[in-house]
Parts: sequence; C-alpha cells; structure tokens
Amino acid sequence: MTGTTLPAPRAPFRPQTLIPYAVLVLATLPILVLYVWLTYSSFFPRIEGFRPVGPFTLENWRFLWDPGSVDQLRNKPAIIPLTINTFLFAISTSVVVVLISSMAGYALSRLPFPGRRMFLGGVLLLHSFPSVTLLIATFIVLRQLGLYDRLLGVILVKAAFELPFGVWIMKGFFDTVPWELEMAALVDGASRLRTWWRIVMPLVKPGLLALGILTFVQGWNEFILPFVFMPSGSQQTLSTFVRAILGEGRFVDYGLLTAVGLYYVAPVLVLFVVAQDQLMRVYAGGVKG
Repeated sequence: MTGTTLPAPRAPFRPQTLIPYAVLVLATLPILVLYVWLTYSSFFPRIEGFRPVGPFTLENWRFLWDPGSVDQLRNKPAIIPLTINTFLFAISTSVVVVLISSMAGYALSRLPFPGRRMFLGGVLLLHSFPSVTLLIATFIVLRQLGLYDRLLGVILVKAAFELPFGVWIMKGFFDTVPWELEMAALVDGASRLRTWWRIVMPLVKPGLLALGILTFVQGWNEFILPFVFMPSGSQQTLSTFVRAILGEGRFVDYGLLTAVGLYYVAPVLVLFVVAQDQLMRVYAGGVKG
C-alpha cells in the first residue's frame, strides 16, 4: 500500500539500561524519606525515639503568625524580619559576587597583563583557605571600618570569601567565547567596555545565572559569619534562629525544630527545582581554561 510508513523497529530491551536508574533511586530514596519524615513530624507535639507522638496539631507552625509562641526565642525578632534579613544577605552577596567576578573573569581570560598566572594562582590559594581561620582578622577589619554588627559588613565579608570561586567560574565561561566575535566588534569601533557588555556578556548568561544561584544558596546557608559578626538579634538571620532552637542541646523541642527546618530549606529546594538546568551548565563553562 502506497503512502504508508512502517513504524521504526523498537530497540531490544537490555537489563543493563536499568542500572543507572536503580542507582539514582537508591541515592535519592533516603533523602526523600528524610523530607517526608520531617514534614510528617512537624505536625506532632513531640518526637520520641524518631517516632512522632501525640495528636495532630499546628502548634509547631505558630511561629509564622505568633512570634511570642516560643519561650526560648522571646528575645529574638519575629520570623518575617529574620527571613527578610536572610534574603537581603543572600541576594546582596550574590549580586556583588556576580558583578565583580564577571569583570575580573573577563580580564583574566582576555587581557595578557604581567603577573596574570601568579594572580590566578593567588586566587586559587585564597579559595583554599577556610573562612573560619580568618575570623579574628576579619573582626579587626570590621571594627576599624565601623561595620561590626551590621548586615552590610557581613555581606562584604561573605562576598570576599566567595569571590575566588566566582572569578574562576566566570573565567572558564569567558574562555569558551570565540575571540573572533570580540575582534569584529573592536574593528567596528566598539570600545573594550562596550564589547564586554554588549557582545560577551549575553553569551555567558548561563554562567552568570549559575554563579548567582550558587552564591545565593551559599549566602542563605551561611551561619558562622552572621553568628559571629552580628551578635544583636535584630540583624541576625534564619540560620541563627535555628541555632537558638537547639539551645544547649539538652532540652530540644524537636517538633518545632522540624517545622522551622522545613521553613528554612523550602526556598532553596524551590530554587534548585526551578533552576536545575542553569546549574548543570556551570560544568560546561567552568571546566575549560
């Protein structure tokens, strides 16, 4: 019969093709079980031996609308101001790191200035230092600048610690941009700054988004810097709020801890789900150079 097409033959089933999926299921199943258990436990008054006990209740979630419902946290601000502080800290850190890293990464990728390789080695060396080893020196600098116990000071410190990673990531993305595109723009009379902004930056947009997301997550999860350099309650973040719930570790309200923990990780989980495609591209741009 003319005008008909035969369906393509189906590939034979191979049991070994199920191995990657089985590995993924085994790797993600404990994490899924953990989040299901946390969600379930947050609606019970207490936990005994990893088993929720008592009637179903919303008492653990009262911190969302009743700031004074938790006795040990009465000296803390309400959850909404702490959430705003955390968002400002994470977003501001991300913006500063992306802006400076995009310029520094471009210069390291395109400009053959003297000492370039030594500078790259220094950036890598700085990234290898744990931030906790620099707390005393950072404390002295913040006190001298009048930025101690201020959110702006902690934002600048966090951005400085994240910049070496950001510079290396953006240099890798700039290395993937063909040099011929910039040469054509420069020959047409465009300045170096205009070429960077109008020609190169749109091509490395995946890298900018990936770096911004990763830096935001790092800022959102940061605990040491806000805890050490912002001792006053009005300037602290959600990570210090979770630490206050733990208290001395002897009388922990685990029901409340599960509820606040879910509230704390929810924005990051949503961000990873929405931006997972952009995050995967960081490996394509960050391995070259």
